Amino acid sequence: MSIEIISVLLLFISFFALLAYGVPVAFCIGISTTLTIVINIAALPAITTVAQRMTTGIDSFALLAIPFFVLAGELMNRGGIANRLINFAKSLIGSLPGGLAYVNILAAMLFGAISGSAVAAASAIGSVMTERMEEEGYPRSFSAALNITSSTTGLLIPPSNVLIVYALASGGAASVASLFIAGYIPGILVGLALMIVAAIAARRGNYAKGQSVAIGTLFTDFRKAFFSLLMLVIIVGGIVQGVFTATEAAAVAVLYAAILGFSYRTISVSDLPIILLRSAKTTAIVMFLICTSMAMSWLFSFESIPQLMTGFLLETVSNPFLIFLLINITLLVVGTFMDMTPAILIFTPIFLPVVTQLGMDPVHFGIVMVLNLCIGLCTPPVGTILFVGAGVAKISVAEVIKPLMPFLIAMIGVLFLITFFEGISLWLPRLFGL
Repeated sequence: MSIEIISVLLLFISFFALLAYGVPVAFCIGISTTLTIVINIAALPAITTVAQRMTTGIDSFALLAIPFFVLAGELMNRGGIANRLINFAKSLIGSLPGGLAYVNILAAMLFGAISGSAVAAASAIGSVMTERMEEEGYPRSFSAALNITSSTTGLLIPPSNVLIVYALASGGAASVASLFIAGYIPGILVGLALMIVAAIAARRGNYAKGQSVAIGTLFTDFRKAFFSLLMLVIIVGGIVQGVFTATEAAAVAVLYAAILGFSYRTISVSDLPIILLRSAKTTAIVMFLICTSMAMSWLFSFESIPQLMTGFLLETVSNPFLIFLLINITLLVVGTFMDMTPAILIFTPIFLPVVTQLGMDPVHFGIVMVLNLCIGLCTPPVGTILFVGAGVAKISVAEVIKPLMPFLIAMIGVLFLITFFEGISLWLPRLFGL
């Protein structure tokens, strides 16, 4: 057995063994990477190499966007934006049968897109909508399932931190601007699919129909939410038009969110230390994951793992349809036990060369990959949003699983639709010449 095969086996066996033992993902990545490099070189140089790769891996201007978007999300979460978006969504579509279910989805899509965080959307929207929906006769388990799945749409609809991470992992094959634009239609399709499932459930459960609102009330709620919605236009429009880069856009988002929070008088100077501390903690976790994942990505390149995987798949499976299907299934499984950021950084260098050789656009693959891993965030045993949504609704995870299944099936249906019809992802980027 060659040293390359031994290295690959050690890398993956040690990684999954540590993960199964309950070691945090970032430490699993760092330890398994170090052990594998030790096989090829001495222990001290191996540790030095990992440290160097961790440091140089985050030496990227584009990654500065992540702490800024995290801070902007924290400012929005405490800035009363969620209530304004919920009231606007309720005025817009709340009068339909099962209207509060649609309101939950639309509000989560809007808040997730503005904040760029599925966790923030699940927490902010779920904490408000669960109580409102229970008063209208909706089971808490159904509300939680709806909140969990709809919160992930903000990871597709820009601005999105994970799309920035994918742009980094792709080695420049996909730009942040093209990924941002490409995420709109898939994100909206996921939201519509969830609304269809909610409509069927509302009809079967005979859930309450909301009260119609006057045009004046709709206009008032829109006016209150207008400046929050305007942030999407400013950030994404500025990036697409070349006014600023994604990193500069993130800084603009922080300034804009702070101005809104102080203008609405929902944030005071005394709140800033808590907001900054929470943002710093979240950023530290994300950056440490990126550090160790970049070291593992370097190891993949050193051991020629992407080339080995590409050759193996193309020689073993000749049908591109089956290869795309196999990659989707693999990512769905990976998403059940691994957080999105390390999964993108680890598996992009492995699968991207395979799909590009088969003719798939890197931007299209990025959207497919993110949607895949969004589904994983909603599934046990390690689904982050699953646990956040259940916690916000104050019910057990076991109670959420049954009502969650139809929504997950809808998301998987959209995933395969997007996978095999690349125009869904690429139409807008091509329209804007990206």
